[in-house]
Amino acid sequence: MQPYELTVAAAAAEMRAGRLSPVELVDSVLGRIEQVEPRLHAYVSVLADRARQEARAADRFQGPLRGIPMGLKDLIDVAGTATTASSRARAGHRADADSTVAARLAAAGAVLLGKTHTHEFAYGLITPQTNNAWDQERIAGGSSGGSAVAVAAGAATFALGTDTGGSIRVPAALNGVVGLKPTYGLVPRRGVTSLSWSLDHVGPITRTVEDAALVLAVLAGRDPSELAGADLTGLRIGVPRNHYFDRVDPEVEAAVRQAIDRLASLGARPVEVEIPMTRYIQATHWGLMVPEAAAYHEQTLRTVPDAYGPDVRILLEAGALMPAADYLRAQRAQTLMRQEWARMMEEVDVIAAPTVPVTAVRADAESITWPDGTSESASDAYVRLSAPANVTGVPSLSVPVGRDGAGMPIGMQLLGKPFAEALLLRVGHAYEQTEPARELAPVA
Repeated sequence: MQPYELTVAAAAAEMRAGRLSPVELVDSVLGRIEQVEPRLHAYVSVLADRARQEARAADRFQGPLRGIPMGLKDLIDVAGTATTASSRARAGHRADADSTVAARLAAAGAVLLGKTHTHEFAYGLITPQTNNAWDQERIAGGSSGGSAVAVAAGAATFALGTDTGGSIRVPAALNGVVGLKPTYGLVPRRGVTSLSWSLDHVGPITRTVEDAALVLAVLAGRDPSELAGADLTGLRIGVPRNHYFDRVDPEVEAAVRQAIDRLASLGARPVEVEIPMTRYIQATHWGLMVPEAAAYHEQTLRTVPDAYGPDVRILLEAGALMPAADYLRAQRAQTLMRQEWARMMEEVDVIAAPTVPVTAVRADAESITWPDGTSESASDAYVRLSAPANVTGVPSLSVPVGRDGAGMPIGMQLLGKPFAEALLLRVGHAYEQTEPARELAPVA
C-alpha cells in the first residue's frame, strides 16, 4: 500500500510507530496529485513547496492530524494565498489572514496541499471544472466537488468543504466518501466566503467516519473517542415514509434500505416517521439563499457582472429582485420547520435516508426523468434530499453504502438532533465496521 492510500487514522498510526514520516506521506500524496490531476481537475492550485516545508516542520506538533495532507475548498482563506471561489470575479485576490478553520488545522499540524475547486462561489451542485473520481464523464457533484474528488482519488488524505444545500454531502455521496455537515454554528465560518449566511456550514470530507471524527475534533473540539463500539441496541432509527424515498432511483433505494437493515442487525430499532412541511422545504431554502447570495455579491455584481459565469449571474440578478416580504416569509417558514423537526426528532434518535436520489449523472445531462414520467433538473434532484438539514440546521452525515450497476457510489445520510454529531458518527462508524475496507477510486 502506498502512503497516499492511507486514511487519516492509519497514517497517524504509521507516523506514531515511526514507520512513516510526514515528508514521505506528503511526497506520496503530491505524486498522486501529479498522476491524477490531469484527468480529475480537483485543484485550483497546488502548493507543493509550501506543503513540503510544512511537512518538514510537522514534528513540532502533536495529535492525529500532525503531518496529514489536506485540501481546502477555495472559499476558505489561508493568509497569503488566493481564495478565488473558482471565479474570475476573484482574480488576483489574496487572503490577509487565516480563516478560523484553517488556523485550527494548522495549529494541529495538518499540511495544506492546495485549494480545491468549487462550483463558482458555491452556487451550484455540479462543479463543472472537476470530473467524478469514479467516471470522468460524470459530474463530481458540488459545490465541494474538488474536495470530494481529491479525497476519493487519494489526492488528499482529507479535505474541507462547505454545505449550503448539500454541498458537502452531495459530492461525498457521488464519489464514495464520507461527508459531514455539522450543526449550524458548530464550526466557525469566519474567513470563509459566504453563499447564504443562514444556511452555510463548514465540515470535513474524509474516507472514513473515524477520520471525520478526528477532523471534527480539531474544528469544533469534539471528542473522537465517542465513536464507541458497533452495538446499537435500543437506538431508534427513523425511516421516512415520505419525501426521502419519493422519486429515488430503485438501486439507490435498495442500497439504503439494505444499509438500514444492517443497522437493525446491530441492535437498532427502525421506526417510521413522517417528515413535516415537505412541500415548503425547497421554497424555503431558495427563499433564504437567493436574496442572501445577492446581498453578498451586490457590489461586485454591479462593477464586474461579466466576470461571473452565466448560471451564477442569473441567480444573483434574480435574487436582487426578490421582494423583502418573500424573504421574511422564508425566515418564518424556517423557524416553523425547525420547531416541527424538533418535535419529530423526539420520536427517534437518528434518521436514515438516501443522501441523493440518483448516482452521478453524465456531465451533459441537464435533467433526470423518473419512472412516473416526471422530470427535474439534476441540481434540483440532488438538493431535494439534502436541503432539509440546511434549512433546519441539524447535523447530517453521508456514508457510502454500495454502488449501482454502473459501479457508481451510493450514499446514505444520517440526520440527528442539533449538536448530536457524536451519535451520528457512532452510528456511521458502526455501519462502516460491517463493510469491507474501501478502496480509492480507480482513476484510469
